[in-house]
Amino acid sequence: MAKIHPTAIVHPKVQIGKDVEIGPYSVINSPNVVLGDGVVLKSHVYLDGHLTIGKGTVIWPFASIGSQTQDLKYKGEVTYVEIGENCQIREYVTINSSCGEGTKVVIGNQCLIMAYCHVAHNCVVGDSVIMSNGATLAGHVTVGSHAILGGVCAVHQYTRIGDYAMVGGGSMVGQDLPPFCIGTGFPLRVVGLNVVGLKRHKFSFELRKQLIRAYRLTYQSNLPWDQAREQILEEFGLNESLNTWIHFCDQTVRGLSPIRNRKEIKEESLDLAEV
Repeated sequence: MAKIHPTAIVHPKVQIGKDVEIGPYSVINSPNVVLGDGVVLKSHVYLDGHLTIGKGTVIWPFASIGSQTQDLKYKGEVTYVEIGENCQIREYVTINSSCGEGTKVVIGNQCLIMAYCHVAHNCVVGDSVIMSNGATLAGHVTVGSHAILGGVCAVHQYTRIGDYAMVGGGSMVGQDLPPFCIGTGFPLRVVGLNVVGLKRHKFSFELRKQLIRAYRLTYQSNLPWDQAREQILEEFGLNESLNTWIHFCDQTVRGLSPIRNRKEIKEESLDLAEV
């Protein structure tokens, strides 16, 4: 049996799974909302549109999910939002619906989306992603699984962030950040591989060495990508992680985020010294 607080307003056609809790003053404004088993709406949650929320997901006060996109191109077409299982969506998060007939905004399983984050139309967020407070995704952004976005970072539309990548707090991401990398700055620059993250996720020593080599060939060899790609394949062949790297770099449209060079590091140090 669902537990629905008497102050909540729930459309009579909403599909509600087992053991769902709908807290005080929450509003479900659409007949096209589906709540999986064990979903919890803490209080003052607003849900709308064609929205599916996977089992075990918890949504905290004042979050707004599934409402109409803020894209001015929207003309009333049917669009969707799909939230995965066992996610934590914290206070004041906004996840808008998509733009373009039949398109979706997708959030994967086991994501933590902290307070005041925003996910815009046509975004796809992978599994086990952490978006720290105030992180913002513009339209058509793709975030790979296990990525971490620092607080108040902003990601430009059509930009991609790869699997296991990490974005520093306050960064402006205007070009694609490859998988397994750390990027920071305004605009964002790549500063190295996310070695600590790879260790935490049990990547073997041998695989970490291969990824370091792939990173160096891509960013530090002065080779064009086609030649760096050939050399990576010659040295290591393909495994799942290297295939992820190569496929991501092959598919870039906005270009890969550039590496931070020594001159930039020196200039930043001088700026800090002056402060």
